[in-house]
Amino acid sequence: MYELDHIETLTNEIRDEAQRLGFAACGFAAVRSLEELKPKYEQWIDNGYHASMAYMDRNVDKRLDPALLVEGTKTVISLLYNYYTSDQLSQTTYKISRYAYGTDYHEVIKDKLNALDAFIRSRAENVIQRSFVDSAPVLERAWAQESGLGWIGKNTCLISRRHGSFLFISEIITSLELSYDEPLKDYCGSCRKCIDACPTQAIVDGRLIDSNKCISYQTIENRGEIPDQLAGKFSNYVFGCDICQEVCPWNTKAHHHNEPLFHLRDEIRDLTPEQWQNMKEEDYQRIFRKSAIKRSKFSGISRNVAFLRKDNNK
Repeated sequence: MYELDHIETLTNEIRDEAQRLGFAACGFAAVRSLEELKPKYEQWIDNGYHASMAYMDRNVDKRLDPALLVEGTKTVISLLYNYYTSDQLSQTTYKISRYAYGTDYHEVIKDKLNALDAFIRSRAENVIQRSFVDSAPVLERAWAQESGLGWIGKNTCLISRRHGSFLFISEIITSLELSYDEPLKDYCGSCRKCIDACPTQAIVDGRLIDSNKCISYQTIENRGEIPDQLAGKFSNYVFGCDICQEVCPWNTKAHHHNEPLFHLRDEIRDLTPEQWQNMKEEDYQRIFRKSAIKRSKFSGISRNVAFLRKDNNK
């Protein structure tokens, strides 16, 4: 058991090292079961809003309680990494989410998490901990809110008062006892710009997303055909969607990231609709090497392009 002053010092050292590594923010929360979120999560599942993502219906107890995921854990360290950029694709080409402009964020952030993990282990003996970036059943936005880093907005994105919402979230779950932050209150107020701007009406009352209608889900996670009733509503997005974030007033505070690996690649910036339409698999593999766009696979991108092309030719 560490003394209080040692706990405070170690917490500050971890926060400082996270900043040195490029994280926009770092917060700390005591591990507990987030049982109060269970009814809402189960409602989301029961309504079928998870669409074909059957894995979301598994390990619910572990999602709610990190102690079931990492035995002996006491703290969730939540980290934010900024990916906002004002760089734009041509207005005449297909759109992709900003987070996919550069190198796959999993690779970039995992390296930094490993470095922070090693730093923590160098400061404390016999630590049990694991690092995660979209790699385990962790309610990352809930823990980021619990750690005082922001609140979950009506579009279900984590929103930071300082950074907006163009942020990747990752965690280190550790057996260390640290100094904990206070959860941040909700600052969405009566604003409903994200709800009104969603072209498919995927944002449901109660801060839920109906994935069946979500452009991001349809262009990335869905392995089947895109429903015809969504035709004409994709706003030319071929991978992901940023619409609900672009209209959020808190993103007027967003500032350009400092990560060279996230810069918009020239070969992506210069793609014309015709090049998207005529793309061969070897072109896809070359252009999107180490890109998050690889998640959709060539077959998925081809399907998305065909859906947009059919719609645009009406």
